[in-house]
Amino acid sequence: VLSHNLCTVLNVPHDPVALEEHFRDDDEGPVSNQGYMPYLNKFILEKVQGNFDKVEFNRMCWTLCAKKNLSRSPLLISDEDAFKVWVIFNFLSEDKYPLIIVPEEIEYLLKKLTEAMGAGWQQEQFDHYKIALNTSREGLSAWELIDLIGSGQFSKGMDRQTVSMAINEVFNELILDVLKQGYMLKKGHKRKNWTERWFVLKPNIISYYVSEDLKDKKGDIILDGNCCVEALPDKDGKKCLFLIKCLDKSFEISASDKKKKQEWIQAIQTTVNLLRAGSPPPHKEARQKRKELRQKLLAEQEELERQMKELQTANENKQKELETVRKQLEAAAARAAEEEKKRLQTQVELQDRFSLELEREKMVRQKMEEQVAQKSSELEQYLQRVRELEEMYKQLQEALEDEKQARQDEETVRKLQARLLEEESAKRAELEKWHLQQQQTIQMTEAEKQELENQRMIKEQALQVAMQQLEQLELERKEALEQYEEVKKKLETAANNTKSWKDKVAHHEGLIRLIEPGSKNPHLITNWGPAAFTEAELEQRQKSWKGKKTTSE
Repeated sequence: VLSHNLCTVLNVPHDPVALEEHFRDDDEGPVSNQGYMPYLNKFILEKVQGNFDKVEFNRMCWTLCAKKNLSRSPLLISDEDAFKVWVIFNFLSEDKYPLIIVPEEIEYLLKKLTEAMGAGWQQEQFDHYKIALNTSREGLSAWELIDLIGSGQFSKGMDRQTVSMAINEVFNELILDVLKQGYMLKKGHKRKNWTERWFVLKPNIISYYVSEDLKDKKGDIILDGNCCVEALPDKDGKKCLFLIKCLDKSFEISASDKKKKQEWIQAIQTTVNLLRAGSPPPHKEARQKRKELRQKLLAEQEELERQMKELQTANENKQKELETVRKQLEAAAARAAEEEKKRLQTQVELQDRFSLELEREKMVRQKMEEQVAQKSSELEQYLQRVRELEEMYKQLQEALEDEKQARQDEETVRKLQARLLEEESAKRAELEKWHLQQQQTIQMTEAEKQELENQRMIKEQALQVAMQQLEQLELERKEALEQYEEVKKKLETAANNTKSWKDKVAHHEGLIRLIEPGSKNPHLITNWGPAAFTEAELEQRQKSWKGKKTTSE
């Protein structure tokens, strides 16, 4: 019966004659491993082509072993969920008998289940469980794994339905190679109508069904390296469209929203890229990488243990060598004691000789210390002189800066005086012009005298205003002269300071030459250069104008 069921599930033709021939002379019977395993390998497993339903095969194996090994204690998962956990265990277990799942793969599976349930992963809780597990065994059997998941130790707060959905989702991904699934609208090729279908994406095919129970299959989209997927603009009232192009046919599909559309496009494109590269599905590739990493770590651990053994052997050899050296050192110490006695006798003789030499050395050192003290005193005096010169140099620089600032102030006052003189000259020229016009007006006829008298009065008023302005300018000029005198005094003070510092520096070293101040004689400056008249001439002209004004009145 077992052989017939295996042949049926694996799509292998059953040969009853071969079975009878194989067990004809076997005294132990068909149920013995020694007699049945060769028959199983030769007449059944070697004929398997790979075109069988793996889920049905797993279900038959589950039927054979579950009743005997499955725990009868109440679990939070159903028998169907326990079967799926058992199949997942066979996928993740190590390739050696008896089959066990190592803690790393247990952590990977529990993380997958926790993520599918939408809960947070409790790393600290698993670390405690892992430590307790490592102290007793290398991993868990299939039935211990079912008890662990069914006990709810890592799914506290979750109901049976949520745990069942999580197990089913992980089973679809790891065992059925379901990369993505969900409802979408598909456009027909003949009637061009849109129909809702349940799509299931696997590593080389997309199947679509009437509903998610997968009972009524409507078709397949065969994927290969030549396929491509691209987004389409909205049309005919349909949104979130994308197109799957194959060699013989294209498929227009509408997702429920933009997020689903992008997820499906990315998942299909990733699948096509894996087909082009000839790579396995992501979860199988990840399992292989984890296995290779564990093998690498195991090899490194074995290498480390080997090195530790070599180091331990080398340490024992070193200990023996050290013991030999210790004995040699004890013999050498005895010889050294004899030599020490001889050395002490020689040392007493040399000590007397060295005492005399030490006395002579003390005298020589005392003389050298006196010379060093004298040189230190001379150096201190020299440094003091250098500091004084530096201080004098700083003060001299400050005096030069004061002199420079005084010269700048003097230049500013000179420019101000030149501007005032220019304005004064312009006013004086205007007054002379008005005075000439007034004399011409007096010589006019008597008929025009009254009108000219009125104009004269107006001009006289303007002349008075101009005289007031001239007096104001004269006051400003005097203020400018006072400022000039103050600046000149500052300049003289700065020059005196410079001269005094020059004498001091010349007294010490005579290394610095001071900047001499310019001429101290006052000059009248205009915008066109030096003035053509002095202050006395200006006063004489002012008196002459006042006399002419008195005569005209």
